[in-house]
Amino acid sequence: MPARLEEVKHAKEEGIEFLTLHNPLEYLADEQGAVKAAVLQVMELGEPDASGRRSPQPIDGVTKTLEVDQVIVAVGVSPNPLVPNSIRGLELGRKNTIAVNEGMQSSRPEIYAGGDIVRGGATVILAMGDGRKAAASMHKQMSDA
Repeated sequence: MPARLEEVKHAKEEGIEFLTLHNPLEYLADEQGAVKAAVLQVMELGEPDASGRRSPQPIDGVTKTLEVDQVIVAVGVSPNPLVPNSIRGLELGRKNTIAVNEGMQSSRPEIYAGGDIVRGGATVILAMGDGRKAAASMHKQMSDA
């Protein structure tokens, strides 16, 4: 994973569980359209290529289904242009990042963002801090409703 060892250590101390060699296949919703599960493809490292690198390969027929009530996609080391460009009414910042307020809320009130998609490039610790701010803002928004 593209993170410094101390970032991984701090994340684990915060209660983060890393599922390495798992790739999301689909998200399942209930009758109201709310997410209820994530189906993950279990992977293994394949044989080394010419450079010596072992690439993840799916293990045929092996998946893991996690019961969830929320999914936060947090992958990559730079903003994916597909996300900000595919959502109407989403105000963008410099370099196609998502513009947010101090509570990490975007111009679409139901969308919160942090980490690379807001900052351009961020450490895991900064992204986790953004996540904490966003979670607190979401909690406040839901409590006030």
